[in-house]
Amino acid sequence: MIPALIRDEVAALHEQIGRANRAYYEFDAPELSDAEYDLLFRRLQALEAKYPELQAADSPTRRVGGVPATHLPKHVHLRPMLSLANAFSDEDLVAWEQRNAKLAPAARTAGYTLEVKIDGTAVCLTYARGALVTGATRGNGAVGENVTANLRTIDDIPLELRGTGWPALMEVRGEVYFAIEAFRKLNLRRVREGEPPFANPRNAAAGALRQLDPAATRSRRLRCFAFQVVPIDGTLAATTHHEVLATLGQWGFQVEPHHARCPDMGAAIQRIAELEAELPSLPFGADGVVVKVDPRNLQEALGNIGDREPRWAIARKFAPDVAVTRLLDIGVNVGRTGALAPYAVLEPVELGGVTITSATLHNEEVVAQKDVRVGDWVEVIRAGEVIPKVVGPLRERRDGSEAPWIPPDRCPACGTPAVRYPDEVMRYCPNPLCPGRTLEGIVHFASRDAMDIRGLGEERLRQLLEAGLIHSMADLYQLTVDQLVKLDRFASQSASQLVAAIAASRSRPLSVLLYGLGIRHVGKTVAQALARHFGSLDRLRHADADAIAAINGVGPTIAAAVRAWFDEPRSAMLIDTLISHGLTTVEPGERAEPGALSGKTFVLTGTLPTLSRSDAAVRIERAGGSVSSSVSRRTSTVVAGEAAGTKLDKARQLGVEIIDEAELLRRLGPPA
Repeated sequence: MIPALIRDEVAALHEQIGRANRAYYEFDAPELSDAEYDLLFRRLQALEAKYPELQAADSPTRRVGGVPATHLPKHVHLRPMLSLANAFSDEDLVAWEQRNAKLAPAARTAGYTLEVKIDGTAVCLTYARGALVTGATRGNGAVGENVTANLRTIDDIPLELRGTGWPALMEVRGEVYFAIEAFRKLNLRRVREGEPPFANPRNAAAGALRQLDPAATRSRRLRCFAFQVVPIDGTLAATTHHEVLATLGQWGFQVEPHHARCPDMGAAIQRIAELEAELPSLPFGADGVVVKVDPRNLQEALGNIGDREPRWAIARKFAPDVAVTRLLDIGVNVGRTGALAPYAVLEPVELGGVTITSATLHNEEVVAQKDVRVGDWVEVIRAGEVIPKVVGPLRERRDGSEAPWIPPDRCPACGTPAVRYPDEVMRYCPNPLCPGRTLEGIVHFASRDAMDIRGLGEERLRQLLEAGLIHSMADLYQLTVDQLVKLDRFASQSASQLVAAIAASRSRPLSVLLYGLGIRHVGKTVAQALARHFGSLDRLRHADADAIAAINGVGPTIAAAVRAWFDEPRSAMLIDTLISHGLTTVEPGERAEPGALSGKTFVLTGTLPTLSRSDAAVRIERAGGSVSSSVSRRTSTVVAGEAAGTKLDKARQLGVEIIDEAELLRRLGPPA
């Protein structure tokens, strides 16, 4: 008899892994780190091994990937694209070799080829008589998405093969990736432009491949390593995998440059240890080494395990940077919009060569779902991420002294009662002058999409705050050259230029000012709609919620947030001060022309692969549509990107159409 607790755990693991697979393969928006996913997957494998009757036909351990997305043409692979089994230790590799030797004794002495495992997205390239005819994503392993036009923009992928000896029809498998330095520069540019950075290179690369506009893919400067040839019509002269890689290079492909042939498992393990030390310095993301039985005839003899993985190849995954430490407390950061974000205060622990004292906990729902308690021993992970995060508690080490965390009912920075709005996972401080919101709020106010105060970046603002020269965005307009030149790194010229840039921002229109104020739910498009409808700040600040909600693309949720902001006495004081400094409080009368999306209301959620939310909103508005910050039954379409939140869930509940950026671009048509 299998205990009910075991059955429940297996069912829960099915749900968690299935949801993670859909997020990763179908939406390019992983919910779990690789380490978290691997822990769940290995636990399910262990339970199914112990209780074979629990391994259902649709178990995640029997499947590859997820269903292909619907917005791109489908492509049926000529041969299935399988995933790899994982080895997490040298002992796992030895056990894998022993299993293979039972089927083919020559496996012990045939030799192995090693390749660094690229952290990218798998693609399949079909060549007919040496010419690229189709390029596709992996999809579910049998059916992927046809992204030929996008793959043609990648310089590492030859459109016509060099040399000779290729099969008349074949598939070349490869990994598309984003070079680390190029990804870093892209994110720096996005931050400078006031856009959220992409989460990681892998997601940015996957998102770029799925665009309908090849120019968007080209702009990312993606790279590609080829690693396998699958003959369909004709044969391949290479008799070993090592020769296959050399052949791919002769045909014009790039192959992983650290690949090496090892005569036996002992030599392979030694080389893997050397490669593990080199991974942090590589110019591309990598999380392990792929070990492949070298002779191709032996690969064929070993075959595959069902439709999931080949027996002749395995990924030696390296443990991400993980540490176990004590969670001393849960603190709260106050963000630009007043969002109260919990973070873990940790007993200092070394993680990846850095002493870690804090880690993100995202929001109070995550704390509740993971059941993280003050006093817990917790696992902390970096896994290539800049900000450490708590994976979860070690419940078996609890002694009863651990205390559940109670979210604050007041802002920890200013004491204002916190509020939690419907359908929100965060609590908020409604005080616009809260010191906890000041730095990020003024950074946003001065950003290019807002008041566009050139030369006023985060470091200079921090300097001004620490010197006591400013306490709010309104104080910027009282700064003088004499005050600035007394500070470090300010010469007379740079001080004069900054004062002039601040003065020039006074003429920015009302819509920009509204956006810069950081009112919850008021992005660029909503700010424009408010400014155009009311025409002046005075009319808007005295309008009731119903009048605001009646504006196309606004609705009751945004209206309530706007009204609540203006009703806050400290907001009124801020507005009065800004007006006294001569800022523009009227909006030029411009309206978007009707177009392809006329009469449609859109909601944007998550991070889009190539467009910033403001860019997407502008294009929607130019095509005659409107953009709202909340989902309701009046919403026509939700455009979902990476890390979409509760808006996506509400859209599903209400049956609202959900599309991605690529479908939005298709409906918009080519830019004017």
